[in-house]
Amino acid sequence: MTEKSAAPAVVPPPTEGKGLAAGKLGLFGSTVIGLASTAPVYSLAATVGFVVLAVGAQAPIAMILAFIPMFLTAYAYRELNRAVPDCGTAFTWVTKAFGPRTGWLAGWGVAVAGIIVLANLAQIGSKYLWLLTNNPDLYDNVPLVTATGVVFIGLMTFVSVRGLEIGERLQNILLAVQYVALILFVVLALWAVFTGTAPEGSTVPQADWFNPFAFTSLSGFTEAILLCLFIYWGWDTCLALNEETKDPKRTPGRAAVLSTVILLVTYVSVTVAAMAFAGLGTSGIGLGNEGNSEDVFFALKDAIFGPWAWLLVIAVCVSAISSTQTTILPTARGTLAMSTYRALPEAFGRINPTFRTPRFATIFMSVVAVAFYVGMTLVSENILADTILSIGLAIAFYYALTSFACVWFFRREIFTTVRNFLFKGLFPLIGGLMLTAAFIQSAIDMYDPDYGYTVIFGIGGVFVVGVGSLALGVVLMIVWSFFPRAKPFFRGESLNRETAVLVPEDDHPVPRSVDGGLM
Repeated sequence: MTEKSAAPAVVPPPTEGKGLAAGKLGLFGSTVIGLASTAPVYSLAATVGFVVLAVGAQAPIAMILAFIPMFLTAYAYRELNRAVPDCGTAFTWVTKAFGPRTGWLAGWGVAVAGIIVLANLAQIGSKYLWLLTNNPDLYDNVPLVTATGVVFIGLMTFVSVRGLEIGERLQNILLAVQYVALILFVVLALWAVFTGTAPEGSTVPQADWFNPFAFTSLSGFTEAILLCLFIYWGWDTCLALNEETKDPKRTPGRAAVLSTVILLVTYVSVTVAAMAFAGLGTSGIGLGNEGNSEDVFFALKDAIFGPWAWLLVIAVCVSAISSTQTTILPTARGTLAMSTYRALPEAFGRINPTFRTPRFATIFMSVVAVAFYVGMTLVSENILADTILSIGLAIAFYYALTSFACVWFFRREIFTTVRNFLFKGLFPLIGGLMLTAAFIQSAIDMYDPDYGYTVIFGIGGVFVVGVGSLALGVVLMIVWSFFPRAKPFFRGESLNRETAVLVPEDDHPVPRSVDGGLM
């Protein structure tokens, strides 16, 4: 249900927008950032093995089925972005559709997912950097790995503050390294299979791998889908950069849809190549071997690349570091938008006058991520590992809210044309329902003490972290609502359905309160 909102009290102001640098990204740059945000090499390394363990030969079709809600949600993002190209994305759109409290929680979902994944990406990037030394005294040294991870976050924060142009150039290079490694992996693996030089247990790809009716276990199917949902997450970063993109109403949405399609092709190709080369056996390099599940690339690198195996290690390291930078971008811009509409303290709305980036928000989110990373590592590396499993709840939460927001926001237009019915109604609705089901099933599974690596209060630590992080958002929202600056937002005055979008090149007015202050 929507919250009743009062009409905003505004006076005509100058058209300065939020202060971000406009027109910095084109379709190519936006797509690169959308792809880099998913950390494709790292995501595959950490997920493919577990998906195979869950559903066996049906891993490729599981990748495809998990793509469906992501693809449908991408259409919701595209349509909402065309109408409201605001860097607050989920926060802004959900607020306009359902009111300030629901919108605030959507913004919190984006932020908490970003903070948690930043810590884990830094850990992976650091671990793989030291793996290159082949010295266990270094890559098993927790203080050294943690300190290196903190340095990575610091460096990527510096790049993010310096502006999108340097960040885009860096991402072009880092994504190219990842895709060179992935293409080589697929080509070399399939070449070995079809020429008969692959190790014992290999098999030619089978059509039955793509049979959606061949799943033998409902729990295994659900687990695989949830795992695959995580590896697609991140493409929405290009939407958070809409105000800094050329043609902000169309380019980010196109980049989002294009990113998800490219990811589908990438993930299915690599999964098929890995299964064909290694087979599904439970020993050796077989993907049915639980010892290989935590990192498929690490298990197969020597067999496929030989003396060039270090290329895959570098690719995973680069993938994690690359995603560290692109994860900082949407969290900082989301909090910038929240501050602009008085949903957060004024400091989060400060813009670097030279580079026109949200300096305070970027640094603040990075400091919180570092504190979380170091804190979790000091408590237990197992808890840190459980946090990455828990972010599926936050992802499904704000993606589902955004999908439903699209349907409600455009409810008066849905039945006017076939296009509107599909893209503004049916697709987002189905995507939202699928993600809601994923959220509920995830919570149920995570409650089990055997899920993940830790048990807290007698239940799964993953559940406690996942649900607890979302519940913390409710507490923070209530506390903030008592501050005077927050009153216009929670009364529905500073942001509601009628509030003009703040994109400078479109000459939209910036809402101001009757006393002249920025809302």
